[in-house]
Amino acid sequence: MFRLGWFLGNGFGMQPWYGNWAGRAMTEWTQPGMYVDLTTSLERAGFDLLFIEDTSMVEDTYGASMDTTLKYGLMAPKNDPIPLVPMLAAATEHIGIVATMSTIQYPPFLAARSMVTLDHLTKGRVGINVVTSVSHRVAQNFGYDRHFEHAERYAMADEWMEVVSRLWDSWEPDALVHDQDEPRYADHTKVHPIDFEGRYFKCRGPLNTIPGPQRRPVVAQAGNSTPGRELAARHADTMLALAKTPEQMKELRTDMDRRLIAHGRKPEDLKILFMATPYLGDTDAEAQDRFDRFDAAKGDPDNIEKRLWYLSYVSGGVVDYRKYDLDGPVPQELGNGETTTAKSWLEGSQNITLRDLAKGPANYGMEFVGSPDTMAAQMGEVMQEAGGDGFLMYPDVTRRSIMEVCDGLAPALRRRGLIRDGYAHRTFRENLLDF
Repeated sequence: MFRLGWFLGNGFGMQPWYGNWAGRAMTEWTQPGMYVDLTTSLERAGFDLLFIEDTSMVEDTYGASMDTTLKYGLMAPKNDPIPLVPMLAAATEHIGIVATMSTIQYPPFLAARSMVTLDHLTKGRVGINVVTSVSHRVAQNFGYDRHFEHAERYAMADEWMEVVSRLWDSWEPDALVHDQDEPRYADHTKVHPIDFEGRYFKCRGPLNTIPGPQRRPVVAQAGNSTPGRELAARHADTMLALAKTPEQMKELRTDMDRRLIAHGRKPEDLKILFMATPYLGDTDAEAQDRFDRFDAAKGDPDNIEKRLWYLSYVSGGVVDYRKYDLDGPVPQELGNGETTTAKSWLEGSQNITLRDLAKGPANYGMEFVGSPDTMAAQMGEVMQEAGGDGFLMYPDVTRRSIMEVCDGLAPALRRRGLIRDGYAHRTFRENLLDF
């Protein structure tokens, strides 16, 4: 039995807005309706969480221009997902909702307070995905000339999490008195300033709101580099992970277990969810045909442009792939952005052309192809071999894909006893950690 999450890869932003199944996405992405439909469907299907990505920039690394970004709607335009969270929670009862916050965009006090407020508004079903941001363009929107180097921004994130954690703990569990006769709402001797002063942050505290139902909202982490793994081992309850094979899944799980123990935690304290893209059809042949058509389209000029745009983005604004000859060698520079993603893309690319790389596999997790029952069997076999905690599904967000996963794949998984058929607890944290 394993967990399921859905990775909303463009956050509260432009979803596939052209094509046969785009529907009204071009006009309705700014409204809550599609996201409410998604979240209620995921809860009906037994998903543990919705994971909402975010970033705050209009990317212009590729070709030194915003043209490709805004031509295709690639990670922009995009709205702030935080106000969306209470709307999704109000439409559901059990599913966890993880929203992304960047350590260079949110001062620790603001982040701690916002997440506790959301914990109250969602009745204990919110989580925070702690990221360090990727590109110079994000940093420049928040007062920096350039983004921090990779290692430094993770050191900054570790300190950020320490401040946030101390603020969440600044009210003792029995600080609330609620004595109407005296009267006394809270015992001031059990509410404490944190008086934190570090290299990057300074905060007095205490938090000026009472602890939420979870006391500590669920913490998620999405970096798979060594510093990212260390951040997850110290602070996270769940982790987004990239692996292409069960062997890689096992290697990551073993490494994270070692790191958790080194930080005085137990392996079961961290639930690792592996990225997975489904290609579903009514039959295996139909699903394979769908995948083949998708695969064949990778060589189209539009898709090559979008792939090279993405590679430029994950470099952190360092490598402009438009400068290079498509039929020449692949530049091997990783850049300063999503280094693990860049390594995954560049693996084995020393002897191929840039065009071949752009036409190749996405290298963003695992791909499953088949009918719902076939795919359920595949996922069960992989998870049994790897011993992981679950999958984070990453299809395009269309009402077709929502239906296929939630009303096709999920029931097939449930028939095999592979995913939950209900929620035993009240809060996201309790459900996440209950097996």
